[in-house]
Amino acid sequence: MGQIVVFENITLDGVMQDPIGEESAGAFDWRDGLSAAANEEWLQRILHDTRGVQALLFGRRTYEFFAPRYAEGTGPVAELVRDLPKYVVSSTLTDPSWTNTAVLNGDAATEAAKLKANVDGTIMIWASSLLVRELVAHDLVDELRLIVFPLVIGHGARLFSDAADAKRWRLAAAGTVEDLACLTYRR
Repeated sequence: MGQIVVFENITLDGVMQDPIGEESAGAFDWRDGLSAAANEEWLQRILHDTRGVQALLFGRRTYEFFAPRYAEGTGPVAELVRDLPKYVVSSTLTDPSWTNTAVLNGDAATEAAKLKANVDGTIMIWASSLLVRELVAHDLVDELRLIVFPLVIGHGARLFSDAADAKRWRLAAAGTVEDLACLTYRR
């Protein structure tokens, strides 16, 4: 049986996607102010946390963000995930372009539960706030790995905006990369 692990970059005020949706990819780079060494350590953390992953799971919007960047990319993250099985929960995507991608077009919680039952090992979710909220609500997420950037943005998509029921997590690990906090919580 698999475990679902969420890897998120968030701000101090819980924003995981800035209002223009370009965090660390456009005009507003969350990593501004970090040293070259801290940027490299942040990248190494992503690589470390992705090694040993058996599959990636995305919501459609996040898939559409990552696929064009990594499908033909040559960087270390692109090379690491190229051959991994990738799954996208979507009722609208029919023909995914990224190698080894399958569309799960049923109910998100049901599809994720099936995936957990059929994948032996870690199923990693990057970003995908709507999917993460749905899976947390159904107790399907086993671990949250949060990289907290020292920013207060004030508005944007929050990781947990309207949780229906309280969920308790326990701190499993904590560390820092310069001014970034690296927190791991488990159920």
